[in-house]
Amino acid sequence: MIDSAFLKENNARYLWHPMAHPNDMHENPPKIFVSADGVELTDVDNNRVVDAVGGLWNVNLGYSNTTIKQAISKQLEVLPYYSSFRGTTTAPLIELSVKILDWFKPEGMCRTFFTSGGSDSIETALRLARQYHKVRGERDRTKFISLRRGYHGTHFGGASINGNANFRRNYEPLLSGVYHIPAPWDYRNPFEETDPQKIAKLCANLLEEEIIFQGPDTVAAFIMEPVLGAGGVIVPHETFMPLAREICTRHGVLMIADEVITAFGRTGAWTGSRLWNVQPDMMAFAKAITNGYFPLGGVLLNEKVVESFESNRDSFGAIGHGYTYSGHPVACAAALATLEETARLEVARNSRVVGEHLQNGLKKLEEKYEVAGNTRGIGLMAAIELVSDPEKKTPAGKVTSAAFFEAAYQAGVMIRVSGNNIILSPPLIVTVDDVQRIVNAADLGLAAASKTL
Repeated sequence: MIDSAFLKENNARYLWHPMAHPNDMHENPPKIFVSADGVELTDVDNNRVVDAVGGLWNVNLGYSNTTIKQAISKQLEVLPYYSSFRGTTTAPLIELSVKILDWFKPEGMCRTFFTSGGSDSIETALRLARQYHKVRGERDRTKFISLRRGYHGTHFGGASINGNANFRRNYEPLLSGVYHIPAPWDYRNPFEETDPQKIAKLCANLLEEEIIFQGPDTVAAFIMEPVLGAGGVIVPHETFMPLAREICTRHGVLMIADEVITAFGRTGAWTGSRLWNVQPDMMAFAKAITNGYFPLGGVLLNEKVVESFESNRDSFGAIGHGYTYSGHPVACAAALATLEETARLEVARNSRVVGEHLQNGLKKLEEKYEVAGNTRGIGLMAAIELVSDPEKKTPAGKVTSAAFFEAAYQAGVMIRVSGNNIILSPPLIVTVDDVQRIVNAADLGLAAASKTL
């Protein structure tokens, strides 16, 4: 193993990190992890910390799942790679294509297009949505509507529908024909309203108004995360997604559910769409499908979309899209093992039960510290929004967030900072004791953050 001195000397010197300023990485070098076990990480200085980030929303089953590791190793020995482009396929891909639909039958899904990850899945969904309308002869339906604060990856299509300026501004101009409506959020919204159900109705009304204003025959799809993740763990009222589904259906607009984070149990339901009792037209997934052990993603399609493509006989139905690693056999082997383990461990139930302890613990901290302007979440996804002025809801600065991060880390917990939000998304196998460690570290983090104001 390379010695720690070498790692520290070259930390961030020869690479640029995703979602970071290169200069900041030089001035504040990243934590260096060298091993992991269960729900804990070990850094280069032999400090062990609970991973309250779950890798990046994706290591639902922790770092020690032997079943998945063995499946990967076995597939590498048998067939490490082959393409799934026209004319060829592999055994694990065929098996996974059958198994994955068992998970999504309640959502009405009946086909899958496999990709390399979440951003790829969103890009695929956007392209297939436009193509669906072209296949049907409605070739003016090219526009997309999404939520402010929504996050949908980093490709040009995904960045265009993203509802966070920090993922957009430096890369503009982006895709034309993309429009945003306010997220149904009771802490920050343009309506000066605090009733979540009223906010849901107001936002749904704006969705329909935007569709009508643009012209229904020009709108391809509305896309949303059932629970907004990177934008600050915003949990819509239970009525919002069903209202949006009804509006989309009425105007012939496809509904795309971005389930990259919410699929496979994180909210306490097996999918975010199922949580709200909605059947979308397309669903994007990735992250937890392989427990983070190998890149894989996909887009699920319902019967309406599938029938339009599979009954087509001209060039508009041909899918001129795909990735070298779409349906990678090793990724598919990992996914098959992950699905089996995800079901066996009943992680959706654990997320629901243990997640209640997490949410309750954070609410108590919100009452204790003014810097904790708002805590929110569902299941095992949560956020603490840091503010410098609780009355005005003024977002706290980087110094405050950094103080929280370091204090929590020194207390033995790895958290994620996203703007003025502290994001928590631990593995779904965490125990009540693990959650208490996270809450205790958040307590110390908030104490340190308060001192910066």
